[in-house]
Amino acid sequence: MGEIFLSVLVFLLTLFLLSYISLKRNKRRGGRGEEEAQLPPGSLGWPYIGETLQLYSQDPDFFFAAKQKRYGEIFKTHILGCPCVMLGSPEAARFVLVTQAHLFRPTYPKSKERLIGPSALFFHQGHYHLRLRKLVQNALSLDAIRNLVPDIDSAADSALDLWPTRPVIHTFHEMKKISFEVGILAIFGHLEAGYRDDLKKNYSKLDAGYNSFPTNIPGTPYKKALSARKRLSKIISEVIRERREKKVGEKEDLLGCLLNSIDEEGEVLSEAQIADNIIGVLFAAQDTTASVMSWIVKYLHDHPKLLHAVKVEHKGIRQSNCENNRSLSWVQTRNMPITYKMVLESLRMASIISFTFREAVADVEYKGYLIPKGWKVMPLFRNIHHSPEYFTDPHKFDPSRFEVAPKPNTFMPFGSGVHACPGNELAKLEILIVIHHLVTKFRWELVGSQNRVQHSPFPVPFQGLPARFWKMTHQQPIHTKMGPD
Repeated sequence: MGEIFLSVLVFLLTLFLLSYISLKRNKRRGGRGEEEAQLPPGSLGWPYIGETLQLYSQDPDFFFAAKQKRYGEIFKTHILGCPCVMLGSPEAARFVLVTQAHLFRPTYPKSKERLIGPSALFFHQGHYHLRLRKLVQNALSLDAIRNLVPDIDSAADSALDLWPTRPVIHTFHEMKKISFEVGILAIFGHLEAGYRDDLKKNYSKLDAGYNSFPTNIPGTPYKKALSARKRLSKIISEVIRERREKKVGEKEDLLGCLLNSIDEEGEVLSEAQIADNIIGVLFAAQDTTASVMSWIVKYLHDHPKLLHAVKVEHKGIRQSNCENNRSLSWVQTRNMPITYKMVLESLRMASIISFTFREAVADVEYKGYLIPKGWKVMPLFRNIHHSPEYFTDPHKFDPSRFEVAPKPNTFMPFGSGVHACPGNELAKLEILIVIHHLVTKFRWELVGSQNRVQHSPFPVPFQGLPARFWKMTHQQPIHTKMGPD
């Protein structure tokens, strides 16, 4: 036992020493041109662990807000094993994401790249990224997604109809199911049920292991996720082979765009590249959209007058469709002014993407401060969205604030620049359709704690927002009463 203890102690001391040397090297690199530029103010914390414990022992919002209050809109820290520069102003976010985006590359842990796939567009910059982004944008453009309205409408209707049959549902988990179905529609169109079920089963395993400790030990969530990832590639290859065998012509879905892509040098995308980007889109489309829709359920519950106004808006649409025996249309989704402002305010308040990671590819100077090459750079979207400088009474839920457009670069729920989410219009369409069915057919009440937040890693209502739902009959008036009759 004594030998084991001594070995562990030596290992820890060695790790501490190496981390300390690394930290000192970073400090020296940052200070080499102090007469020209200095590192931003802030603390790098303990060697190796930095301030990671402080970040995860409290609400991340409080951590970043306290730092910004103490040091200003640009400050340094050291989290998750990396020295970082945090940026809390619209101008700084634009500098990193738009005007000087070539100096900052997207960066993700290698363990996560393995699960999504190294060829996914959001791991890249330059020519390959631009090519893939254009393909994804074309597949998810307004002209393309308008044709998905009947299918999204049907998927939302079918999913929500099951909620009242259960005593309590966990809203976030159920919203993830809807978002997954919408992602499948955008990627594959009408996919055969066997493929869809197989994709869903294996993607669930990948999703469960995505934020787990990355280890190859059999039986662990991460190892199971890796195995599921291999199976997902095989399923996508089978779908590709079947589509080619049937000689399907030009298709507007994402898979069709990827299969038919030929660059200026005559190169087509490999099946591995196609699989990586399909899984990447599924990943990007699910948790974030489901989180926003869960928060909307809560915000509507907490604001009865707003809920009533939204219900009245959608009652008119529903009555018109019932009288004319038709379903929700694209034109109707573009004419929901009260609902749309409520969605924008939900995106601001929830700020699902609280920040984004970039890495400096060279030493960069910004406002007299040095951002050393290799340091992580994090524009803090949530801090900007919740700043009283840009939004009056920022912690008040007030959709009317969007009657006037926000100041430039102060509202970035989908990011900004060349790496902004290319599927933002699809997400908003899905949200509007779900709200339509939600407020015209159901009443609900929340169960348990209603004001706590979980970060997994996106901010979601505590425990996925447990709630009870009741279906309204056609005879029932639109009103704001919650719970059973």
